[in-house]
Amino acid sequence: MNDVEIVGAAMTGFGKFPDTTIRALAEEAVRDALADAGLSAADVQTVFFSNAVAGVLTGQEMIRGQVALRHTGLLGVPMVNVENACASASSAFNLAVSAVAAGSVDVALAVGAEKLTHRDKAKSFAAIGTAVDLAQLDDLRRWARGSAGSRLPERAEDDEGKRSFFMEVYAANTRAYMQRTGATAQDFAEVAVKSHAHAALNPKAQYRQPVTADEVLASRVVSDPLTLLMCSPIGDGAAAIVVCSEQRARRLRHPSVRVRSSALVSGTDRAGEEPGAVERAAAQAYERAGIGPEDLDVLEVHDAAAPAELMAYEELGLCGPGEAAALLRSGETRLGGRRVVNPSGGLLSKGHPIGATGCGQLVELADQLRGRCGNRQIPDARVALAENGGGFLGSDAAAMVVSILSV
Repeated sequence: MNDVEIVGAAMTGFGKFPDTTIRALAEEAVRDALADAGLSAADVQTVFFSNAVAGVLTGQEMIRGQVALRHTGLLGVPMVNVENACASASSAFNLAVSAVAAGSVDVALAVGAEKLTHRDKAKSFAAIGTAVDLAQLDDLRRWARGSAGSRLPERAEDDEGKRSFFMEVYAANTRAYMQRTGATAQDFAEVAVKSHAHAALNPKAQYRQPVTADEVLASRVVSDPLTLLMCSPIGDGAAAIVVCSEQRARRLRHPSVRVRSSALVSGTDRAGEEPGAVERAAAQAYERAGIGPEDLDVLEVHDAAAPAELMAYEELGLCGPGEAAALLRSGETRLGGRRVVNPSGGLLSKGHPIGATGCGQLVELADQLRGRCGNRQIPDARVALAENGGGFLGSDAAAMVVSILSV
């Protein structure tokens, strides 16, 4: 197997861009990633393009990559369209890494692009809501709402057009986590405070205003105990990663980042204490990379809701069961701490344009390892981990990718 290097990484700003197309977003990310790599479109031998919801929102159900990248000079090479819900872009990256590692190609490009904003927000939420087993949607809804008892705010059954049903699933998992560990809404608010503080230093982030814990707790309830500022926003954006073989990277003669491992797993109908998708993907990634959580300097984790960051601390082995809130309070995961989590602002504040999110995480980590992050730069960062999940099968992620990078 060939060693694989990231030689180019770029992303657009994440945000709400009503007058910008998926094509324009993808073109910007690809152009900048190739420029970062010192390569041209003619050097790329295969492309993996990720998008999650364009079929629902625009009607472009097929050949989305060929359409979005039509004017980039990339047509003619193998182009694979990748959809794995919120893990689409990290899955595209996983496939690009696999192609180079296998020796099939020397240079591969992973691109994620999403246009999630829509003049009818209900359509955006409906698109997100397709990342579950629709045949079991009623059962999932009853489970999520039933676990809340009487604590859900009063609302009509058809209120899904005003929020994402996914937040009810996150809320149900959060309530179980609170019962299991003693974590509180105050702890989740502190996650959001940290994320916004980091995003304030990131010019590509969707939300760049710091918030207080009181403001987080006072924002409207989405699904108990989640408030609005504990939930990731709807947004648009694109990100691209260029990977190549170590031999090709040497010829480019500029800083690159080693891909130590990239593990992709699917969710299961787990029962009891069986390991979930995060734990299984992390175990594979650590083993392949030959490192453990104690070796990490910086992480980007899938915090679609604030409590998910605390759960990830435990699932990734940063701390023991029930110790995540204490780890957060220690300051270890903030800028200036020992192992910084979500220096970009994470999904909560940098933004979560679904089909671009995974590559966006990897852009941040590649830039951190190359010392390019300005005021949010982590000194001497050498080992990084990205965790990106997509969809739900019951309470478990339907798809999960954990990737480890180093310099």
